[in-house]
Amino acid sequence: MPLELKPLHPLFAAEASGIDITRPLSDTEVRQINAAMNRYAVLVWRGQPLTGQQQIDFAKSFGPLDLGLKKVFKRQERLEDERLIDISNVDAEGNVARRDSPKNLSNFANQLWHSDSSFQNPRAAYSMLHALVLPSWGGNTEFADLRAAYDALPERTQAELQDLRAEHYALHTRILLGDEAYTDEQKKTIPPAVWPLVETHAGSGRKLLFVGVHARQIIGWPTAESRMYLQDLLEHATQREFVYRHEWQVGDLVMWDNRSTLHRGRRYDIAERRELRRTTIEDVPEARLMAA
Repeated sequence: MPLELKPLHPLFAAEASGIDITRPLSDTEVRQINAAMNRYAVLVWRGQPLTGQQQIDFAKSFGPLDLGLKKVFKRQERLEDERLIDISNVDAEGNVARRDSPKNLSNFANQLWHSDSSFQNPRAAYSMLHALVLPSWGGNTEFADLRAAYDALPERTQAELQDLRAEHYALHTRILLGDEAYTDEQKKTIPPAVWPLVETHAGSGRKLLFVGVHARQIIGWPTAESRMYLQDLLEHATQREFVYRHEWQVGDLVMWDNRSTLHRGRRYDIAERRELRRTTIEDVPEARLMAA
């Protein structure tokens, strides 16, 4: 069956069906999904009984997998494969983590508007998040369209941004939230990455405003002025009209393009179990070619 798409928002995001993503994809199906991602940037697949290995295989259809902050933390993990990123409030022993645990610190950082792995080069292309266990309330995920955000900027601001670049740092969000317990070796594990504030998305050909909470400094600007301007841009990019809010159902797999969207998790009762697992691919030349 061909890929079927049902728009979920006036600007971006669609519910996808018609392709069985639990089995290996054909080249035609990969091209169809890439084309849909270039148009919608966020795809929602409902009712997917994916094993961890099936989720890895689906992600690998689009590019090499990214480990992100696992390269810094090097913690004991409970999932069977390090390529599966555990987005949960469950500790390595399988229990709901205590409120002040490192696991929950990561959850709080995920509630800030960000693009996965924008702090490294190569950064992330697609992420895929699969819902296994959900709390009784909250825990939605919101997505913001950075292409629409750029289009809505005043011409004066668009011109001002053209040659500006921002430094993205892996531990910036953790330090913002009060966690400074990192060794010098950990701080240097992922060197900061620098990206233009205005980019052209390769798949859609549209310009976008590449901001997010990992961006800590505009190159060549004083720190205070730089951070205030980045905050203003982030507030602009995440206005309600640019945001799709996803209300999770068990079995959902949501796929998004980190090069053209931001996302954040929303608050829930962290005393209730919540389990999702993420796979993410790197934005390497092969991935860009497949997304073209």
